[in-house]
Amino acid sequence: MASVLVIDDERAIRNVLKEILSNEGYLTEEAADGEEGLKKFQQNKYDVVFCDIKMPKMDGLEFLEKATQLNADVPIIMISGHGNIETAVEAVKKGAFDFISKPPDLNRLLITLRNAVEKKDLTVETKVLKRKIKHVAEMVGESAPIQKIKDTIEKVAPTDARVLVTGPNGSGKEMVAKWLHEKSLRSSGPLVEVNCAAIPSELIESELFGHEKGSFTSALKQRIGKFEQANGGTLFLDEVGDMSLSAQAKVLRALQEGKITRVGGDKEISVDVRVVAATNKNLLEEVEAKNFRLDLYHRLGVILIHVPSLNERREDIPLLTEKFLKDIAAEYGQQVKKIDKKAIQLLQEHDWTGNIRELRNVVERLIILSGNTITPNDVQSYVFP
Repeated sequence: MASVLVIDDERAIRNVLKEILSNEGYLTEEAADGEEGLKKFQQNKYDVVFCDIKMPKMDGLEFLEKATQLNADVPIIMISGHGNIETAVEAVKKGAFDFISKPPDLNRLLITLRNAVEKKDLTVETKVLKRKIKHVAEMVGESAPIQKIKDTIEKVAPTDARVLVTGPNGSGKEMVAKWLHEKSLRSSGPLVEVNCAAIPSELIESELFGHEKGSFTSALKQRIGKFEQANGGTLFLDEVGDMSLSAQAKVLRALQEGKITRVGGDKEISVDVRVVAATNKNLLEEVEAKNFRLDLYHRLGVILIHVPSLNERREDIPLLTEKFLKDIAAEYGQQVKKIDKKAIQLLQEHDWTGNIRELRNVVERLIILSGNTITPNDVQSYVFP
């Protein structure tokens, strides 16, 4: 069922439009001026907007300009009792879907609305199809666990569902997060990464939510936090299990309400962010130890993706090795070196405590120290010294 926002300073017009649209099966919300309408537009998702032109506080053309900057995919139909050709042309130039004069003709209004909803649906479908055909760096591997991850990403990426990625260090959790973003409807927006383990606990809140000038000793100027930087895109919280409890409480609020407050500030700021989190810890054990909030765990873990260790997917080592041989040769401007099958078998027997990251380092070491073909002796000498 399509949702419609009606913005008009005349209560009678709002009531009439709401009644008509509700009778036609549309979910309808209303706003009395452009400012209120813009707040609702930022906070909620609508399929179509009807907007009056002459209103107090913020007129319709100003709303149109700001709303199209926030989301150009939502059709905005301008309505006015003071309309003329020049106004209509200006509105269309600024991105309006159509222009209707007051009092509106019922048939024309409903036909225009139906066309606008169809346009919105087509825009969304087109974006989904583009995500499907867009080339994304593949997660290398054909093992059952990796195939399961690929299938899950294909289903989850086009949604806004939050994802919690678990797995040991170096297993490829960051690649899962990047793939989720690239295949999502937010791929044109930013992907902002935060390593929660690398930021001191006393600075994590400032890093995530920003701060106002003078909020603490070294706050010499206002700072925009990662949540605001990721607005319209994806925020990747790596090593989320290392986040302080006070920061966890603020993240929970941001996920619940879609609002954040900078450190030292009192103004609430709306943010439209999809959160993907990753950890190498067992968060349920951390909850038991009172190091992690259970409510935040459930908020983050709408979708759970576990990335296996390299030891659990040894059959993927030949494909990964071939990829790293090509990638590193390209970086060094060299020809791709060959590797003996028995050398590959030795790599498959190794205990990979550092996972994918360790394998890449080993392949780079073999490229540098070996001849034109990497032999079993090279592996014995440089991998198992």
